[in-house]
Amino acid sequence: MKYIWQLKEWPKLVWKAGDLLRLLGEARLEQGKLLSKVSGLGFKLKDEAQADVLTEEVVKTSAIEGEKLNPEQVRSSVARHLGLPTAGLPSSSRSIDGLVEVLLDATQNYSKPLTANRVKRWQAALFPTGQSGLRKIRAGKWRRPDDEMQVVSGPIGREKVHYEAPPGEKLDKEMKQFFDWWQSSLKTEDGLLRSGVAHFYFVTIHPFEDGNGRIARALTDMALAQDENLPIRYYSLSSQIMGDRDDYYNTLEKAQKAGPDITEWLEWYLKCYVRAVQKSETLTAKVMAKTDFWQEHRETEINQRQRKVLNRLLDAGDGGFQGGLTTRKYVSMTKTSRATAFREISDLLEKGLLKQNKPKGRSVSYDLNW
Repeated sequence: MKYIWQLKEWPKLVWKAGDLLRLLGEARLEQGKLLSKVSGLGFKLKDEAQADVLTEEVVKTSAIEGEKLNPEQVRSSVARHLGLPTAGLPSSSRSIDGLVEVLLDATQNYSKPLTANRVKRWQAALFPTGQSGLRKIRAGKWRRPDDEMQVVSGPIGREKVHYEAPPGEKLDKEMKQFFDWWQSSLKTEDGLLRSGVAHFYFVTIHPFEDGNGRIARALTDMALAQDENLPIRYYSLSSQIMGDRDDYYNTLEKAQKAGPDITEWLEWYLKCYVRAVQKSETLTAKVMAKTDFWQEHRETEINQRQRKVLNRLLDAGDGGFQGGLTTRKYVSMTKTSRATAFREISDLLEKGLLKQNKPKGRSVSYDLNW
């Protein structure tokens, strides 16, 4: 069986434009509606929206690879990089900071040239210790010439090979062709389709020992920023991909084992894009509700612990905080005593920022007074 990179047509990829026309039109419509909506947001709201989207993107792009990050540490790193308040947030790790920096560089500096050196720096930033788990890797370098790269699943001894990437000895040539295509396609291809092709093209080459998926999604964000001519993302494609992860991998695998026609992959990608943009309306509404809440209570005196808990409830949305806020959860979030937690919750109830939920058995829980 031949993989797509073994075909004589490679790296020329083709698709049936007619089959994609309706989906592309739908994607452009949703894109236009979103950009029109956010254009009316003030600077502060845009900063909040960017922070929420970037936090979601960092958490989900890692989750796709099976790595679970602490959302609060991610938010801390994002807030620090964007110059937003970090009070009450924990410090972040070097690897989280690295991923945040990669995604910001890809979008904020979308007009800068894409080079081998830049992409290698991105990958090195993902692995600041030169380790992937317990395994030492070549951070910031292509795979070795004699390296084989396989995408496998299943237990040891019964692995299933889903895909085999080009051998390391071909990577200099493959990546040069990729960078040439990236530059030339900027003026010749539809921007949305180009972002989907870039994603497929890069993960097919798989030039690094690890981090290829995260780099591919950063490149996708960069291509979308170039299409929209905006340095800020208002939707998280990785969040939607995570929700459809099995379909994502299955569609990639099928396309990588087929001919040069990647219409089916682009159909899946455009549908994913539409769903991601539609979901962003929820995020934008959440940001506006958060701003309205603090505007209404701008003169209410509360401490940093109370503010941290209220922000967590605001981030979860109306009724979105699983099980409601309890004294035990307050203690866990703020690292304070149970007595202090009870006193501070009572204070928030008295000031009208919290309300008590209808009791379920013996448990007492609270939510924001939306």
